[in-house]
Amino acid sequence: MMATMTDDFVLDSPRHDQSTFSGRFLHFLNVIDPRTLFTSDKVLQEYVGLLDQYKQGNLPPGVTSDDLWRAQKAKQAILHPDTGDKIPMPFRMAGFVPFGAPIVVGLLLPNQTLLSTTFWQWLNQSHNACVNYCNRNASQSTTTKDVLLGYTGAVTSAVGIALGLNIFLKKSTKLKPVTRKLVQRFIPFPAVAVASVCNVVLMRHSELQTGIQVTGISAPPHL
Repeated sequence: MMATMTDDFVLDSPRHDQSTFSGRFLHFLNVIDPRTLFTSDKVLQEYVGLLDQYKQGNLPPGVTSDDLWRAQKAKQAILHPDTGDKIPMPFRMAGFVPFGAPIVVGLLLPNQTLLSTTFWQWLNQSHNACVNYCNRNASQSTTTKDVLLGYTGAVTSAVGIALGLNIFLKKSTKLKPVTRKLVQRFIPFPAVAVASVCNVVLMRHSELQTGIQVTGISAPPHL
């Protein structure tokens, strides 16, 4: 089934029909679109101003729905919805793939040493922790202590799992050298998977403990 696109702009709503798989797929492609990384501060301010004019029902002539969708897409990709602060480029959802891809390559490099394994696991989980923190729900306050404890736990779990598996393989006498080398190449996968789960839970555990503020969306003015 093809996704249907809303003809008229709707403020704070997805452009694509979320009742279909294709619509949800296209929505998340919009969320991670790396082209928004190149939006300048000047253009961002123009987009925010255009959306404010829409809220007030005072749009300048010639503005189309496409213009408004483009403005909203950039604003949502760059500014935190709760704080209004600009999210650093490497930690935006649109930056997760381009900035994370080199780290994944480093994790999968052959002939890893304990030092290189520690470095790449630390770098990966540090990046993940920053992404989780910068995209958190900020309706509830988070203390510096909570952030540091979450970050320490996330990085420690990743490094501990990766190093533990590496040491276990090296001490194992039942595995043939070829088998050991093959298994060692797959160690980053379980280490990253388990540590990433820990990362989300630890970095955003305050949301699980206290909940988040949920608000309704008011009906937008007409174009």
